[in-house]
Amino acid sequence: MASVNPLSNAKGVKLVCELCHSPAYIQCPGCKVTYYCDADHQRADWTSIHEKICQLLIPVRAAFPFLTSAEERAHSAEQLLQRKKHLIDLTTKEAQRLLYEGRHVDVIPAATHALSFSIDVYGLTSVELVPVYLILAEANIGLGNLTQAEEYLSHAYWTVLKTTDCSNLIRSKLHRNLGLLYSAKGEFEESLRHLSNDIYYASTVSGPSDISTAGGYFHMANVFFRQNKMDIADSLYSEVDRLCQIISSSYLKLLEYIYVTDQFILICCNVLAIDENQEAEALQILSAIYDIREQAAKKEPAKIAKVLHALAMLHYLRVDFKVVSLPPKDLLFKLLAYRLSFQIKYS
Repeated sequence: MASVNPLSNAKGVKLVCELCHSPAYIQCPGCKVTYYCDADHQRADWTSIHEKICQLLIPVRAAFPFLTSAEERAHSAEQLLQRKKHLIDLTTKEAQRLLYEGRHVDVIPAATHALSFSIDVYGLTSVELVPVYLILAEANIGLGNLTQAEEYLSHAYWTVLKTTDCSNLIRSKLHRNLGLLYSAKGEFEESLRHLSNDIYYASTVSGPSDISTAGGYFHMANVFFRQNKMDIADSLYSEVDRLCQIISSSYLKLLEYIYVTDQFILICCNVLAIDENQEAEALQILSAIYDIREQAAKKEPAKIAKVLHALAMLHYLRVDFKVVSLPPKDLLFKLLAYRLSFQIKYS
């Protein structure tokens, strides 16, 4: 940790904290181009994203060299632009990964970097800022900071309204976050309206059986669950069960070998054709559905077994298949118990 010496700063240059934009008193000793107001913000940024981008920030924030020709200046400007776009992509993906893992506090610094670089590259009113606004909003909803979440969603909403060529994928994510916000505020009718819009827009992009569409059904089911409308909630959770079938049949060309020796089970299968964020979202959804159905007064073993089967596959697909490793033991033993006891047949 390095303290900032005010006498060494260029005249008129005010150093501000990377996270809160308050006056900065601490300099990152690694890159020497990032500053913080206190040690807490420095640690928060390092844990979230700074460790991964520390050295990448040096060429972006260092002073421009003196270049004599217009061609050299254009080339240097293009290189700078590409570096900033790379940082936007890296920080946005990391923020999204942290969000799916439920690490809402750690999301904020990574997403703040993504927003800052996006504004610098695309401008304050560009639709490219919307995905980052949505990540920041969802993280703040998870932290219970509903006023801050509403502010980010307002920025996103008005940007989408003013953009005629905004994609339906972005519209879907916007309505999902609005649905989550209103659900957190207890305004269930408004929440359901936005979540139905989420399902509609997601269906136009990926079809009704995609993981992204299933997420809308899941959050809508949660709203009915909170209202104690269990029949409706269960019918929507059953719609999400289609996700299990997708994982088990459509995406997986499954070669399944199950054997039990002493205390382990080995499952060998091919790689799932979805990206890491979709895998994380699927795990989040299926884990929640499993918990709800396992705690239900009237258990339905067939439905529980299907969710367990999909969870087992997803957990195993998150490892490198060149090196065989074990899935969570408890999960697979529960799956075997349901399959052997109730003779569930998977298509």
